[in-house]
Amino acid sequence: MNFDEFTGQIQHRLELPGTGETVRAIRATLMTLGQRIPAGAAEDLAASLPMEIRWYMTGAVADHGQRFDWSEFVSRVSEIEETDPSTAAYHARVIIDLVETLVAPSDFEQLRNQLPEDQHDENWGKLFEVIDAGGWGEAEEAQTGGGPQPEPEETGADDPDA
Repeated sequence: MNFDEFTGQIQHRLELPGTGETVRAIRATLMTLGQRIPAGAAEDLAASLPMEIRWYMTGAVADHGQRFDWSEFVSRVSEIEETDPSTAAYHARVIIDLVETLVAPSDFEQLRNQLPEDQHDENWGKLFEVIDAGGWGEAEEAQTGGGPQPEPEETGADDPDA
């Protein structure tokens, strides 16, 4: 997947109006994630991403391996993206879902192992909610109530109760 395909997928999934907003969301999420995980893990995770996207996790981060929880992650993403925290959290979940489809399973497992998912310890499980719900398409269907609808029952034209 190249840069245009990656940003196009994110723009479509997040229903953002333009490329600028899309790139800002991607940059905010991946830079902040790159700050949280060790440099080697960021390199491993980013290796399968388009070069321009990879840079946000690696070259744009001066200090890898910082310790902060999910709440601080969302706060940082929100500040960089210039949006409210709930929007930033949703954007991060959707972006990480696409990243998960592109990277080696072992690299993604390494990421999950580095971010405590216990509700009593940093609560990073929230970052993976879209993935854990079956991925973006499945999670979107669950949120919107989309998907196949049951056929309406046929009623008899002669039935006065129909």
